[in-house]
Amino acid sequence: MSSPDTFDCSILRAADIRGVAGRSLRNQDALAIGKAFGTILIESRKSKVYVARDGRLSSDSLHCSLTDGLTSCGLTVIDIGVCPTPMLYFATQTGKTDCGVMVTASHNPKEYNGFKFVLNGRLFFGKDIQALGGRIAAADFVSGAGERETQSIKMLYIQKLLTAYQRGNHPLTAVWDCGSGTSATIVPELVKFLNGKHIVLNATVDGNFPAHAPDASNPAELTGLRDAVLANRADLGLAFDGDSDRLGVFDSRGGFVFMDSLLPVFAEPVLSRQKGASIVADVKCGKTFASEIKRLGGNPVITKTGHSFIKQKMVETHAPLGGEKSGHICFADSYYGYDDALYAALRLLSIAEQGNFQSRLDAVPETCLSPEIKFPCPDSTKFAKMERAKELLRRDGIAFDDTDGVKVFKPSGAWWLLRASNTVPALLGACEADSADELADLKSELTAFAERLEE
Repeated sequence: MSSPDTFDCSILRAADIRGVAGRSLRNQDALAIGKAFGTILIESRKSKVYVARDGRLSSDSLHCSLTDGLTSCGLTVIDIGVCPTPMLYFATQTGKTDCGVMVTASHNPKEYNGFKFVLNGRLFFGKDIQALGGRIAAADFVSGAGERETQSIKMLYIQKLLTAYQRGNHPLTAVWDCGSGTSATIVPELVKFLNGKHIVLNATVDGNFPAHAPDASNPAELTGLRDAVLANRADLGLAFDGDSDRLGVFDSRGGFVFMDSLLPVFAEPVLSRQKGASIVADVKCGKTFASEIKRLGGNPVITKTGHSFIKQKMVETHAPLGGEKSGHICFADSYYGYDDALYAALRLLSIAEQGNFQSRLDAVPETCLSPEIKFPCPDSTKFAKMERAKELLRRDGIAFDDTDGVKVFKPSGAWWLLRASNTVPALLGACEADSADELADLKSELTAFAERLEE
């Protein structure tokens, strides 16, 4: 078993556990994580826990070690197999226990893996993750004789997803890119129940991700989907990340629609039913999000980047909808409040089948918003670098928003953002301006500032 002096604490992230399989995250670490989380569950008077996994090459062995750790605490592990992370969440909302662990590294490259946790029907993150690490360091585990069982909930989950779908009068052609991820276990069956024509790509789970990296938020990885949309004259294209909690969307012209532009589209029917409701987004979203939500009669709320922070802020503000620039979308008006890209895709199809979908997208005002800018930085130093960033800005007399990292606004309303990634060893930047020239200047300024952190 992993010992305290060999366990790599850098894998303890803000929202979950994530590392490079076989290096910073080994099978013995998964065993220790199972023992630690299992002990927490037993102390919380739980007797059962759901476990699932994605299709990564390392997921089977990590899943086995995790399960060994959980059962060693006396828990009954209910294995629901290879499936989307949202299906695990669904199980904890409707099944035999409100606790679960998902073996996944979500959108990360194929060499990564990790764990997402649910306790009492809520995500287990932040200080909870650090406390779990502390328990591993102390080797403070309970012992018992647990059991294993399997359960199939795929059709129950599909039936619940279909409650999001409202058939309209304008049948669509849609292209679905499963990306060889876990959505491939659901989409081929799901589309049989839908109106219109549906073309499914990369519908075999494969941990090598042969078509493209499992990131639905990066249009550069999704050229096959874009080409299929254009070739089939489709109304939209839908992409899913490795564990199906992020959604990427292409319009009928093959243009990628970023989530801060889609959120107002999702929000319009929600706000028609709940006047004045809060709609949550993360700091990477552009200013159009706030202006459009206000125009629709809602209250825009900005919080930290990370699906866990979005969900937490939604609970605090009683928001029926929240989303993250990277493609996480959470519905709490007639769903459970967690991020489910398949559910969101069906909500989007329902809106699109009402007609004039491309016109609705075109009506969202555009600004010049950069893609994510990555500055490689070791996990061991990235948070110290962000403290250094705040010191430099204060010394230079530059005001900034520190909701998540540092966000510097210009008099024109343009801005640049620099923050520590929650999932990879990097600082991440973004910029927004009203013109391409101003955006180029902002990117240069941001890059120069990031280089100052190395001094």
